[in-house]
Amino acid sequence: MRKLYILTIAILLGLGGCVSDTFERDQLDLDLMVAVQSTSPTNDLAYYVIPQSTELSKIPQDPRNPLTPTKVELGSFLFFETGMGIVPENAAGMQSYSCSSCHVPAADFKPGRKQGIGEGGFGFGFKGESRVKHSAYEEAQMDVQGIRPLSVLNVAFSAENTLWNGSFGSAGANEGLEDIFGVHDEATDLNHLGFHGLETQNIEGFEIHRLLMTPELADELGYTSYFDEAFPEYTGEERYSNLTASLAISAYLRTITTSEAPFQKWLQGDMGAMSNSEKRGALLFFGKANCSSCHSSPAFSATRFFALGVNDLDDQISFKEDAETRKKNLGRGGFTGRQEDMFKFKVPHLYNLQGTSFYFHGSSKRSLEEVVEYFDVAIPENPDVPAEAIASEFRPLNMTDEEKADLVAFLKFGLQDPTVEKYMPTALPSGNCYPNADSSSKRDIGCE
Repeated sequence: MRKLYILTIAILLGLGGCVSDTFERDQLDLDLMVAVQSTSPTNDLAYYVIPQSTELSKIPQDPRNPLTPTKVELGSFLFFETGMGIVPENAAGMQSYSCSSCHVPAADFKPGRKQGIGEGGFGFGFKGESRVKHSAYEEAQMDVQGIRPLSVLNVAFSAENTLWNGSFGSAGANEGLEDIFGVHDEATDLNHLGFHGLETQNIEGFEIHRLLMTPELADELGYTSYFDEAFPEYTGEERYSNLTASLAISAYLRTITTSEAPFQKWLQGDMGAMSNSEKRGALLFFGKANCSSCHSSPAFSATRFFALGVNDLDDQISFKEDAETRKKNLGRGGFTGRQEDMFKFKVPHLYNLQGTSFYFHGSSKRSLEEVVEYFDVAIPENPDVPAEAIASEFRPLNMTDEEKADLVAFLKFGLQDPTVEKYMPTALPSGNCYPNADSSSKRDIGCE
């Protein structure tokens, strides 16, 4: 009745064209509400609302690593702390790298280049795009990602099992797989510790990424009091260790949420937060394109695995490629060893896709337009993936050009939180430069 009244008045006043936009917007909002509610497990919009970073009780967490403000604060420093890089493969890299070398806030917490470089890298640029191999390093010494990393944004919503193959974590998809922990992937023996995937991955990450925390280093870098407050239940040297440091970093990562994205504002009542194109794209996401059937968590991620036949990262320098590292291309199957899991990769979250132009586990697509087109035509591109492995859900969508443009608008703008750099500390207690501390990076970031 209200919309009919508005339209009638508009026609009488000769303003039909102007109010027509208002009518379309109102109808889009109503249609989108129905579509969102129909896919919500709770049958309401609230399911998709992502909590603020300070709403710790609303953020999914590991019961063995409960979130506290002091633990999160400590983790926010350690994630960027270059001073922990004291066990490099080459002395030239001493205390020059950090977790954030490959998870750059300005790049939406992803590598600013196709392939992330931790130790052995040199330079930074504006958001990590200019990081290259240090001349002092042999390729075998490099700490380089052989697969495009999943974003750490909203990681709390898929933290039970992490990595593209879901290999870390004792619960969730890995429950009942205890007999293969450490069998096909030695690092997954850590799952026996009983933590969720995020915590387990970070425990392993300290070793693989050549980071170290000790009581002496905690004192030297100015973190002793932070550890004391965050981990009173740990005693002796264990309080200042790789274990507690990894738990603090995990706590911090769980609080990095995209609660300020336009779609989030729309969910909470701001109907003007998204454009009509973005709303039409959202309708496609929850309807014809059926994206939400797989991207089903509040962050549009899921601990489910599908083979889409996209290309791997093998056309890039991997520095340390061998039979073990090549298992990354097998996806879930590289962890379980099961034929039915081969080439299946985890469903990633979909917020903040603008920061870099690399998509899928092999960075094979360079724009969201290419990603949408790939799903629309549904033709696998990787000849190494057998046809019988391809997910049955991967089939042509037959969208029009306008529909594809609207879906891109929703993914690109409706799900983009422009405030995520706020999660980067303004300074570290140690006073060290970050995210990198090599001479070239220092010049790039203005930290001499």
